[in-house]
Amino acid sequence: MPAPGPWLPIRVLLADDHPGMVASLRQLLACEPDVEIVGLESDLVSLAARVLDERPDVLVLDLSLPGGSSIEAIGQLRERTPRTEIVVLTMQDSPATAQRALSAGASGYVTKDHAEDELPAAIRAAVRGEQYVSPQVAAQLDELHRALTGSALTPREVEVLRLIALGHTSVEIARKLHLSPRTVETHRAHIHKKLGLATRAQLVGYALRRGLLGSG
Repeated sequence: MPAPGPWLPIRVLLADDHPGMVASLRQLLACEPDVEIVGLESDLVSLAARVLDERPDVLVLDLSLPGGSSIEAIGQLRERTPRTEIVVLTMQDSPATAQRALSAGASGYVTKDHAEDELPAAIRAAVRGEQYVSPQVAAQLDELHRALTGSALTPREVEVLRLIALGHTSVEIARKLHLSPRTVETHRAHIHKKLGLATRAQLVGYALRRGLLGSG
């Protein structure tokens, strides 16, 4: 298949199960003269076969598709159709989730509230072999990477630590990260144990020293 260029549009497959979002994306990309939508899918079960059939240049993938794990699907699709780049489009601005998606093989990570400004740029970056991450998520990824340097914490624990230091309750953290409050409490216990810190004030001090409180 020839690479997209001045005479060939970028062939894009959209995978999202929200009709309103799909309509908005179609309207958005219809205004881009170098982009052609070649298909729509709403679940992971049929997505793999559709990608194999269409061989799009770029798959725009929602992380909340029914039928399994979208992040696991990224790795599987990259193995089966390596010439199809994957741009994640999601409501989740979690840096740990973004890191998982990028590590699985995604070329881009765009939050839905910035799709209008960022998605066309992310699609074009993907076909150039470049990575695009929404700036607000990229900033949090930098904080995450700094915090992981020399730390025994996992990416998810770093994220929970950051939210604790910002003053969020376990219930609020659970809601924000799509976890159960019990899971958040487990992460909190691990953080205290690994860092040898007993109080929230000590966690705040640690987060400040690691540069984790740059954005809320």
